[in-house]
Amino acid sequence: MSKGELEVLLVDAKGLAGADVIGKIDPYVVIQYRDQERKSRIARNQGRNPIWNQTLKFPVYSSAINNPIQHKLTLRIMDYDTVTADDFIGHATIHVGEVIASGMEKGIAELPPTKYRVVLEDKRYHGAIRVGVTFRTMVEED
Repeated sequence: MSKGELEVLLVDAKGLAGADVIGKIDPYVVIQYRDQERKSRIARNQGRNPIWNQTLKFPVYSSAINNPIQHKLTLRIMDYDTVTADDFIGHATIHVGEVIASGMEKGIAELPPTKYRVVLEDKRYHGAIRVGVTFRTMVEED
């Protein structure tokens, strides 16, 4: 079975909608790839233009590689709150099937940091998030 690693570089965001009435928002991102989920650091008091510069990794197995359409990253941008439930700020979707297929063929493939639209459930624009993606194949040891 082939194996690889999807590395997601969460760079920054611009123009996020503010959810807090008092004070700055404290954004973080929940990234989902298939049945796996990773959570970024909280960008405390950074408001509408947070910077993360954080890498999150997801293992990828050959059984999951066969259908490139299934390969997407869903990024949910949230505002951390200490007293109440965290607020949903918006989401973005990145299709990574092509980068995985290319990486399986060449050993490594990369999408440089690119801006993706952050939208609400009704598709209204709510800022942009900059994310880079790298896929590397890994040799399995027997």
